[in-house]
Amino acid sequence: MTDYTQVLFKNRRPGETASLETYEKTGGYEGLRIALQKTPGEICAQVKYSGLRGRGGAGFPTGVKWSFFPADQPGEKYLVCNGDEMEPGTYKDRQLLLADPHQLIEGMVIAAYALQAPVGYIFLRYAYEDCSQVIERAIAEAEAAGYLGKDILGSGFSCELHLHRSAGRYILGEETALINGLEGRRPNPRSKPPFPAQRGLFGRPTNVNNIETLANVPHIMRNGNAWYQQLSAPESSPGTKLFGLSGHFNRTECFELPLGVTLREVVQEYGGGLRNGKRFKACLPGGASSPYMTAEHLDVAMDFNALEEIGSRLGTAGVTAFDEDTCMVAVTRNINRFFARESCGWCTPCRDGLQTISWLLDKIENGQGTEDDLTMLHDQVRNINGRSFCALAEGAMGPVEALLRLFEDEIKEHIRKGKCPFG
Repeated sequence: MTDYTQVLFKNRRPGETASLETYEKTGGYEGLRIALQKTPGEICAQVKYSGLRGRGGAGFPTGVKWSFFPADQPGEKYLVCNGDEMEPGTYKDRQLLLADPHQLIEGMVIAAYALQAPVGYIFLRYAYEDCSQVIERAIAEAEAAGYLGKDILGSGFSCELHLHRSAGRYILGEETALINGLEGRRPNPRSKPPFPAQRGLFGRPTNVNNIETLANVPHIMRNGNAWYQQLSAPESSPGTKLFGLSGHFNRTECFELPLGVTLREVVQEYGGGLRNGKRFKACLPGGASSPYMTAEHLDVAMDFNALEEIGSRLGTAGVTAFDEDTCMVAVTRNINRFFARESCGWCTPCRDGLQTISWLLDKIENGQGTEDDLTMLHDQVRNINGRSFCALAEGAMGPVEALLRLFEDEIKEHIRKGKCPFG
């Protein structure tokens, strides 16, 4: 395997979590010291021009998002870290926290200073109890060392961080549903506008970023934009990305790779090819809500823009591979069942549309499908896309749309044979 520069995983050791001492020895909290010598506006500008894009799935430019935040507005303001991570095939934030949690703490303190939001919340999914313990220990270590709390490093800036253990649900990954969950409300997405930057947690300006996104910030502060931009492949978005491999790979692990690495390299070098010598058929490149990629896409760069150009999404870079003997109708049915169950039920396209798609895919997979069902499946995708209240249903359409676009012959074979052709 190619020996790429490790940024987020440089302190990663099997079965160990980096201590504060280990983190400091490798440059930890130097980014915070540098940031505190700058103005909040200078930090926001540096993050913007670094080219950092959100690592939670949407890929929105982080610095642009920060620029919407009213940092100079008086009164309470909040910073929220989204650690819900409940999308199937996505586990990179967990690996980051278990390896080196102080990156997140330092990133949040820098972000809090840049946004002048002195109170932060880390919203973590209920199943990540091991991560909860690691975060609580890191917060205590940072407070004892003066990196968190009152008058940080004598700068006059104070910041407090709180860990919130979520009751769980996929919808809580949507930032306004997450805010409702933090407030103890039913986690339905909120109508926008107003956006969280104007009215978020407890009715005050709020910025929400993903764990991996915030963990990048200290390294940008410490090493500069030019260094960060050269980490990726040419003509790709800057920086590295955590790729979580699952499915039929020989090696299912989480790797830190440069943005722009090809799918072929991910599959062959890091995934070790597919089990039992089988051929690669398809993959979900960015978690369960991303449209499939096939063998014809093996030389496509794993980058935000490149994947959008072929009709897919990098998302969370949770790459789930499927071999040549996999029924893609069955895969899509399984994925859609998850999204249908996780719907908050707030809007009709999601609540009823996803259930209808599950019913149609059940019929087709069980050998009871007809050409009318295939037509209805196309109609449902058109009816749901762009009509749901939040992005959950539209994300759920990613695999369904790709099934129809890339594997319609497979659907027709189910209908023609009156059974699943894969046994």
